[in-house]
Amino acid sequence: MKKSNLFISLLVLSGLILSSCYTYSIDYGDGPQKHVLTEEINNHYFLSGLVAPNVEVPAGPKSGAADYRITVEKTFVNGLVSFITMGIYTPTTTFILE
Repeated sequence: MKKSNLFISLLVLSGLILSSCYTYSIDYGDGPQKHVLTEEINNHYFLSGLVAPNVEVPAGPKSGAADYRITVEKTFVNGLVSFITMGIYTPTTTFILE
């Protein structure tokens, strides 16, 4: 009983620590001014990112703002899906902030 509690605790702790390991951001112009999420895009990769069918590359926010940030992140859910499928399917999420 105690080993299962320790295992669950370690699993939850590692999920919290590793939840944003794969994050990078690119600022355009002066970066986001209002810090408002304007768009969220899910990208689908296969074989640990080696095969990328139909990846959407955002040209910028739909509003046409000159100052924004594009952040590509592997969220906890993305990492969990990747772990469960053993790297066969590895999604990421792209956020656009104004």
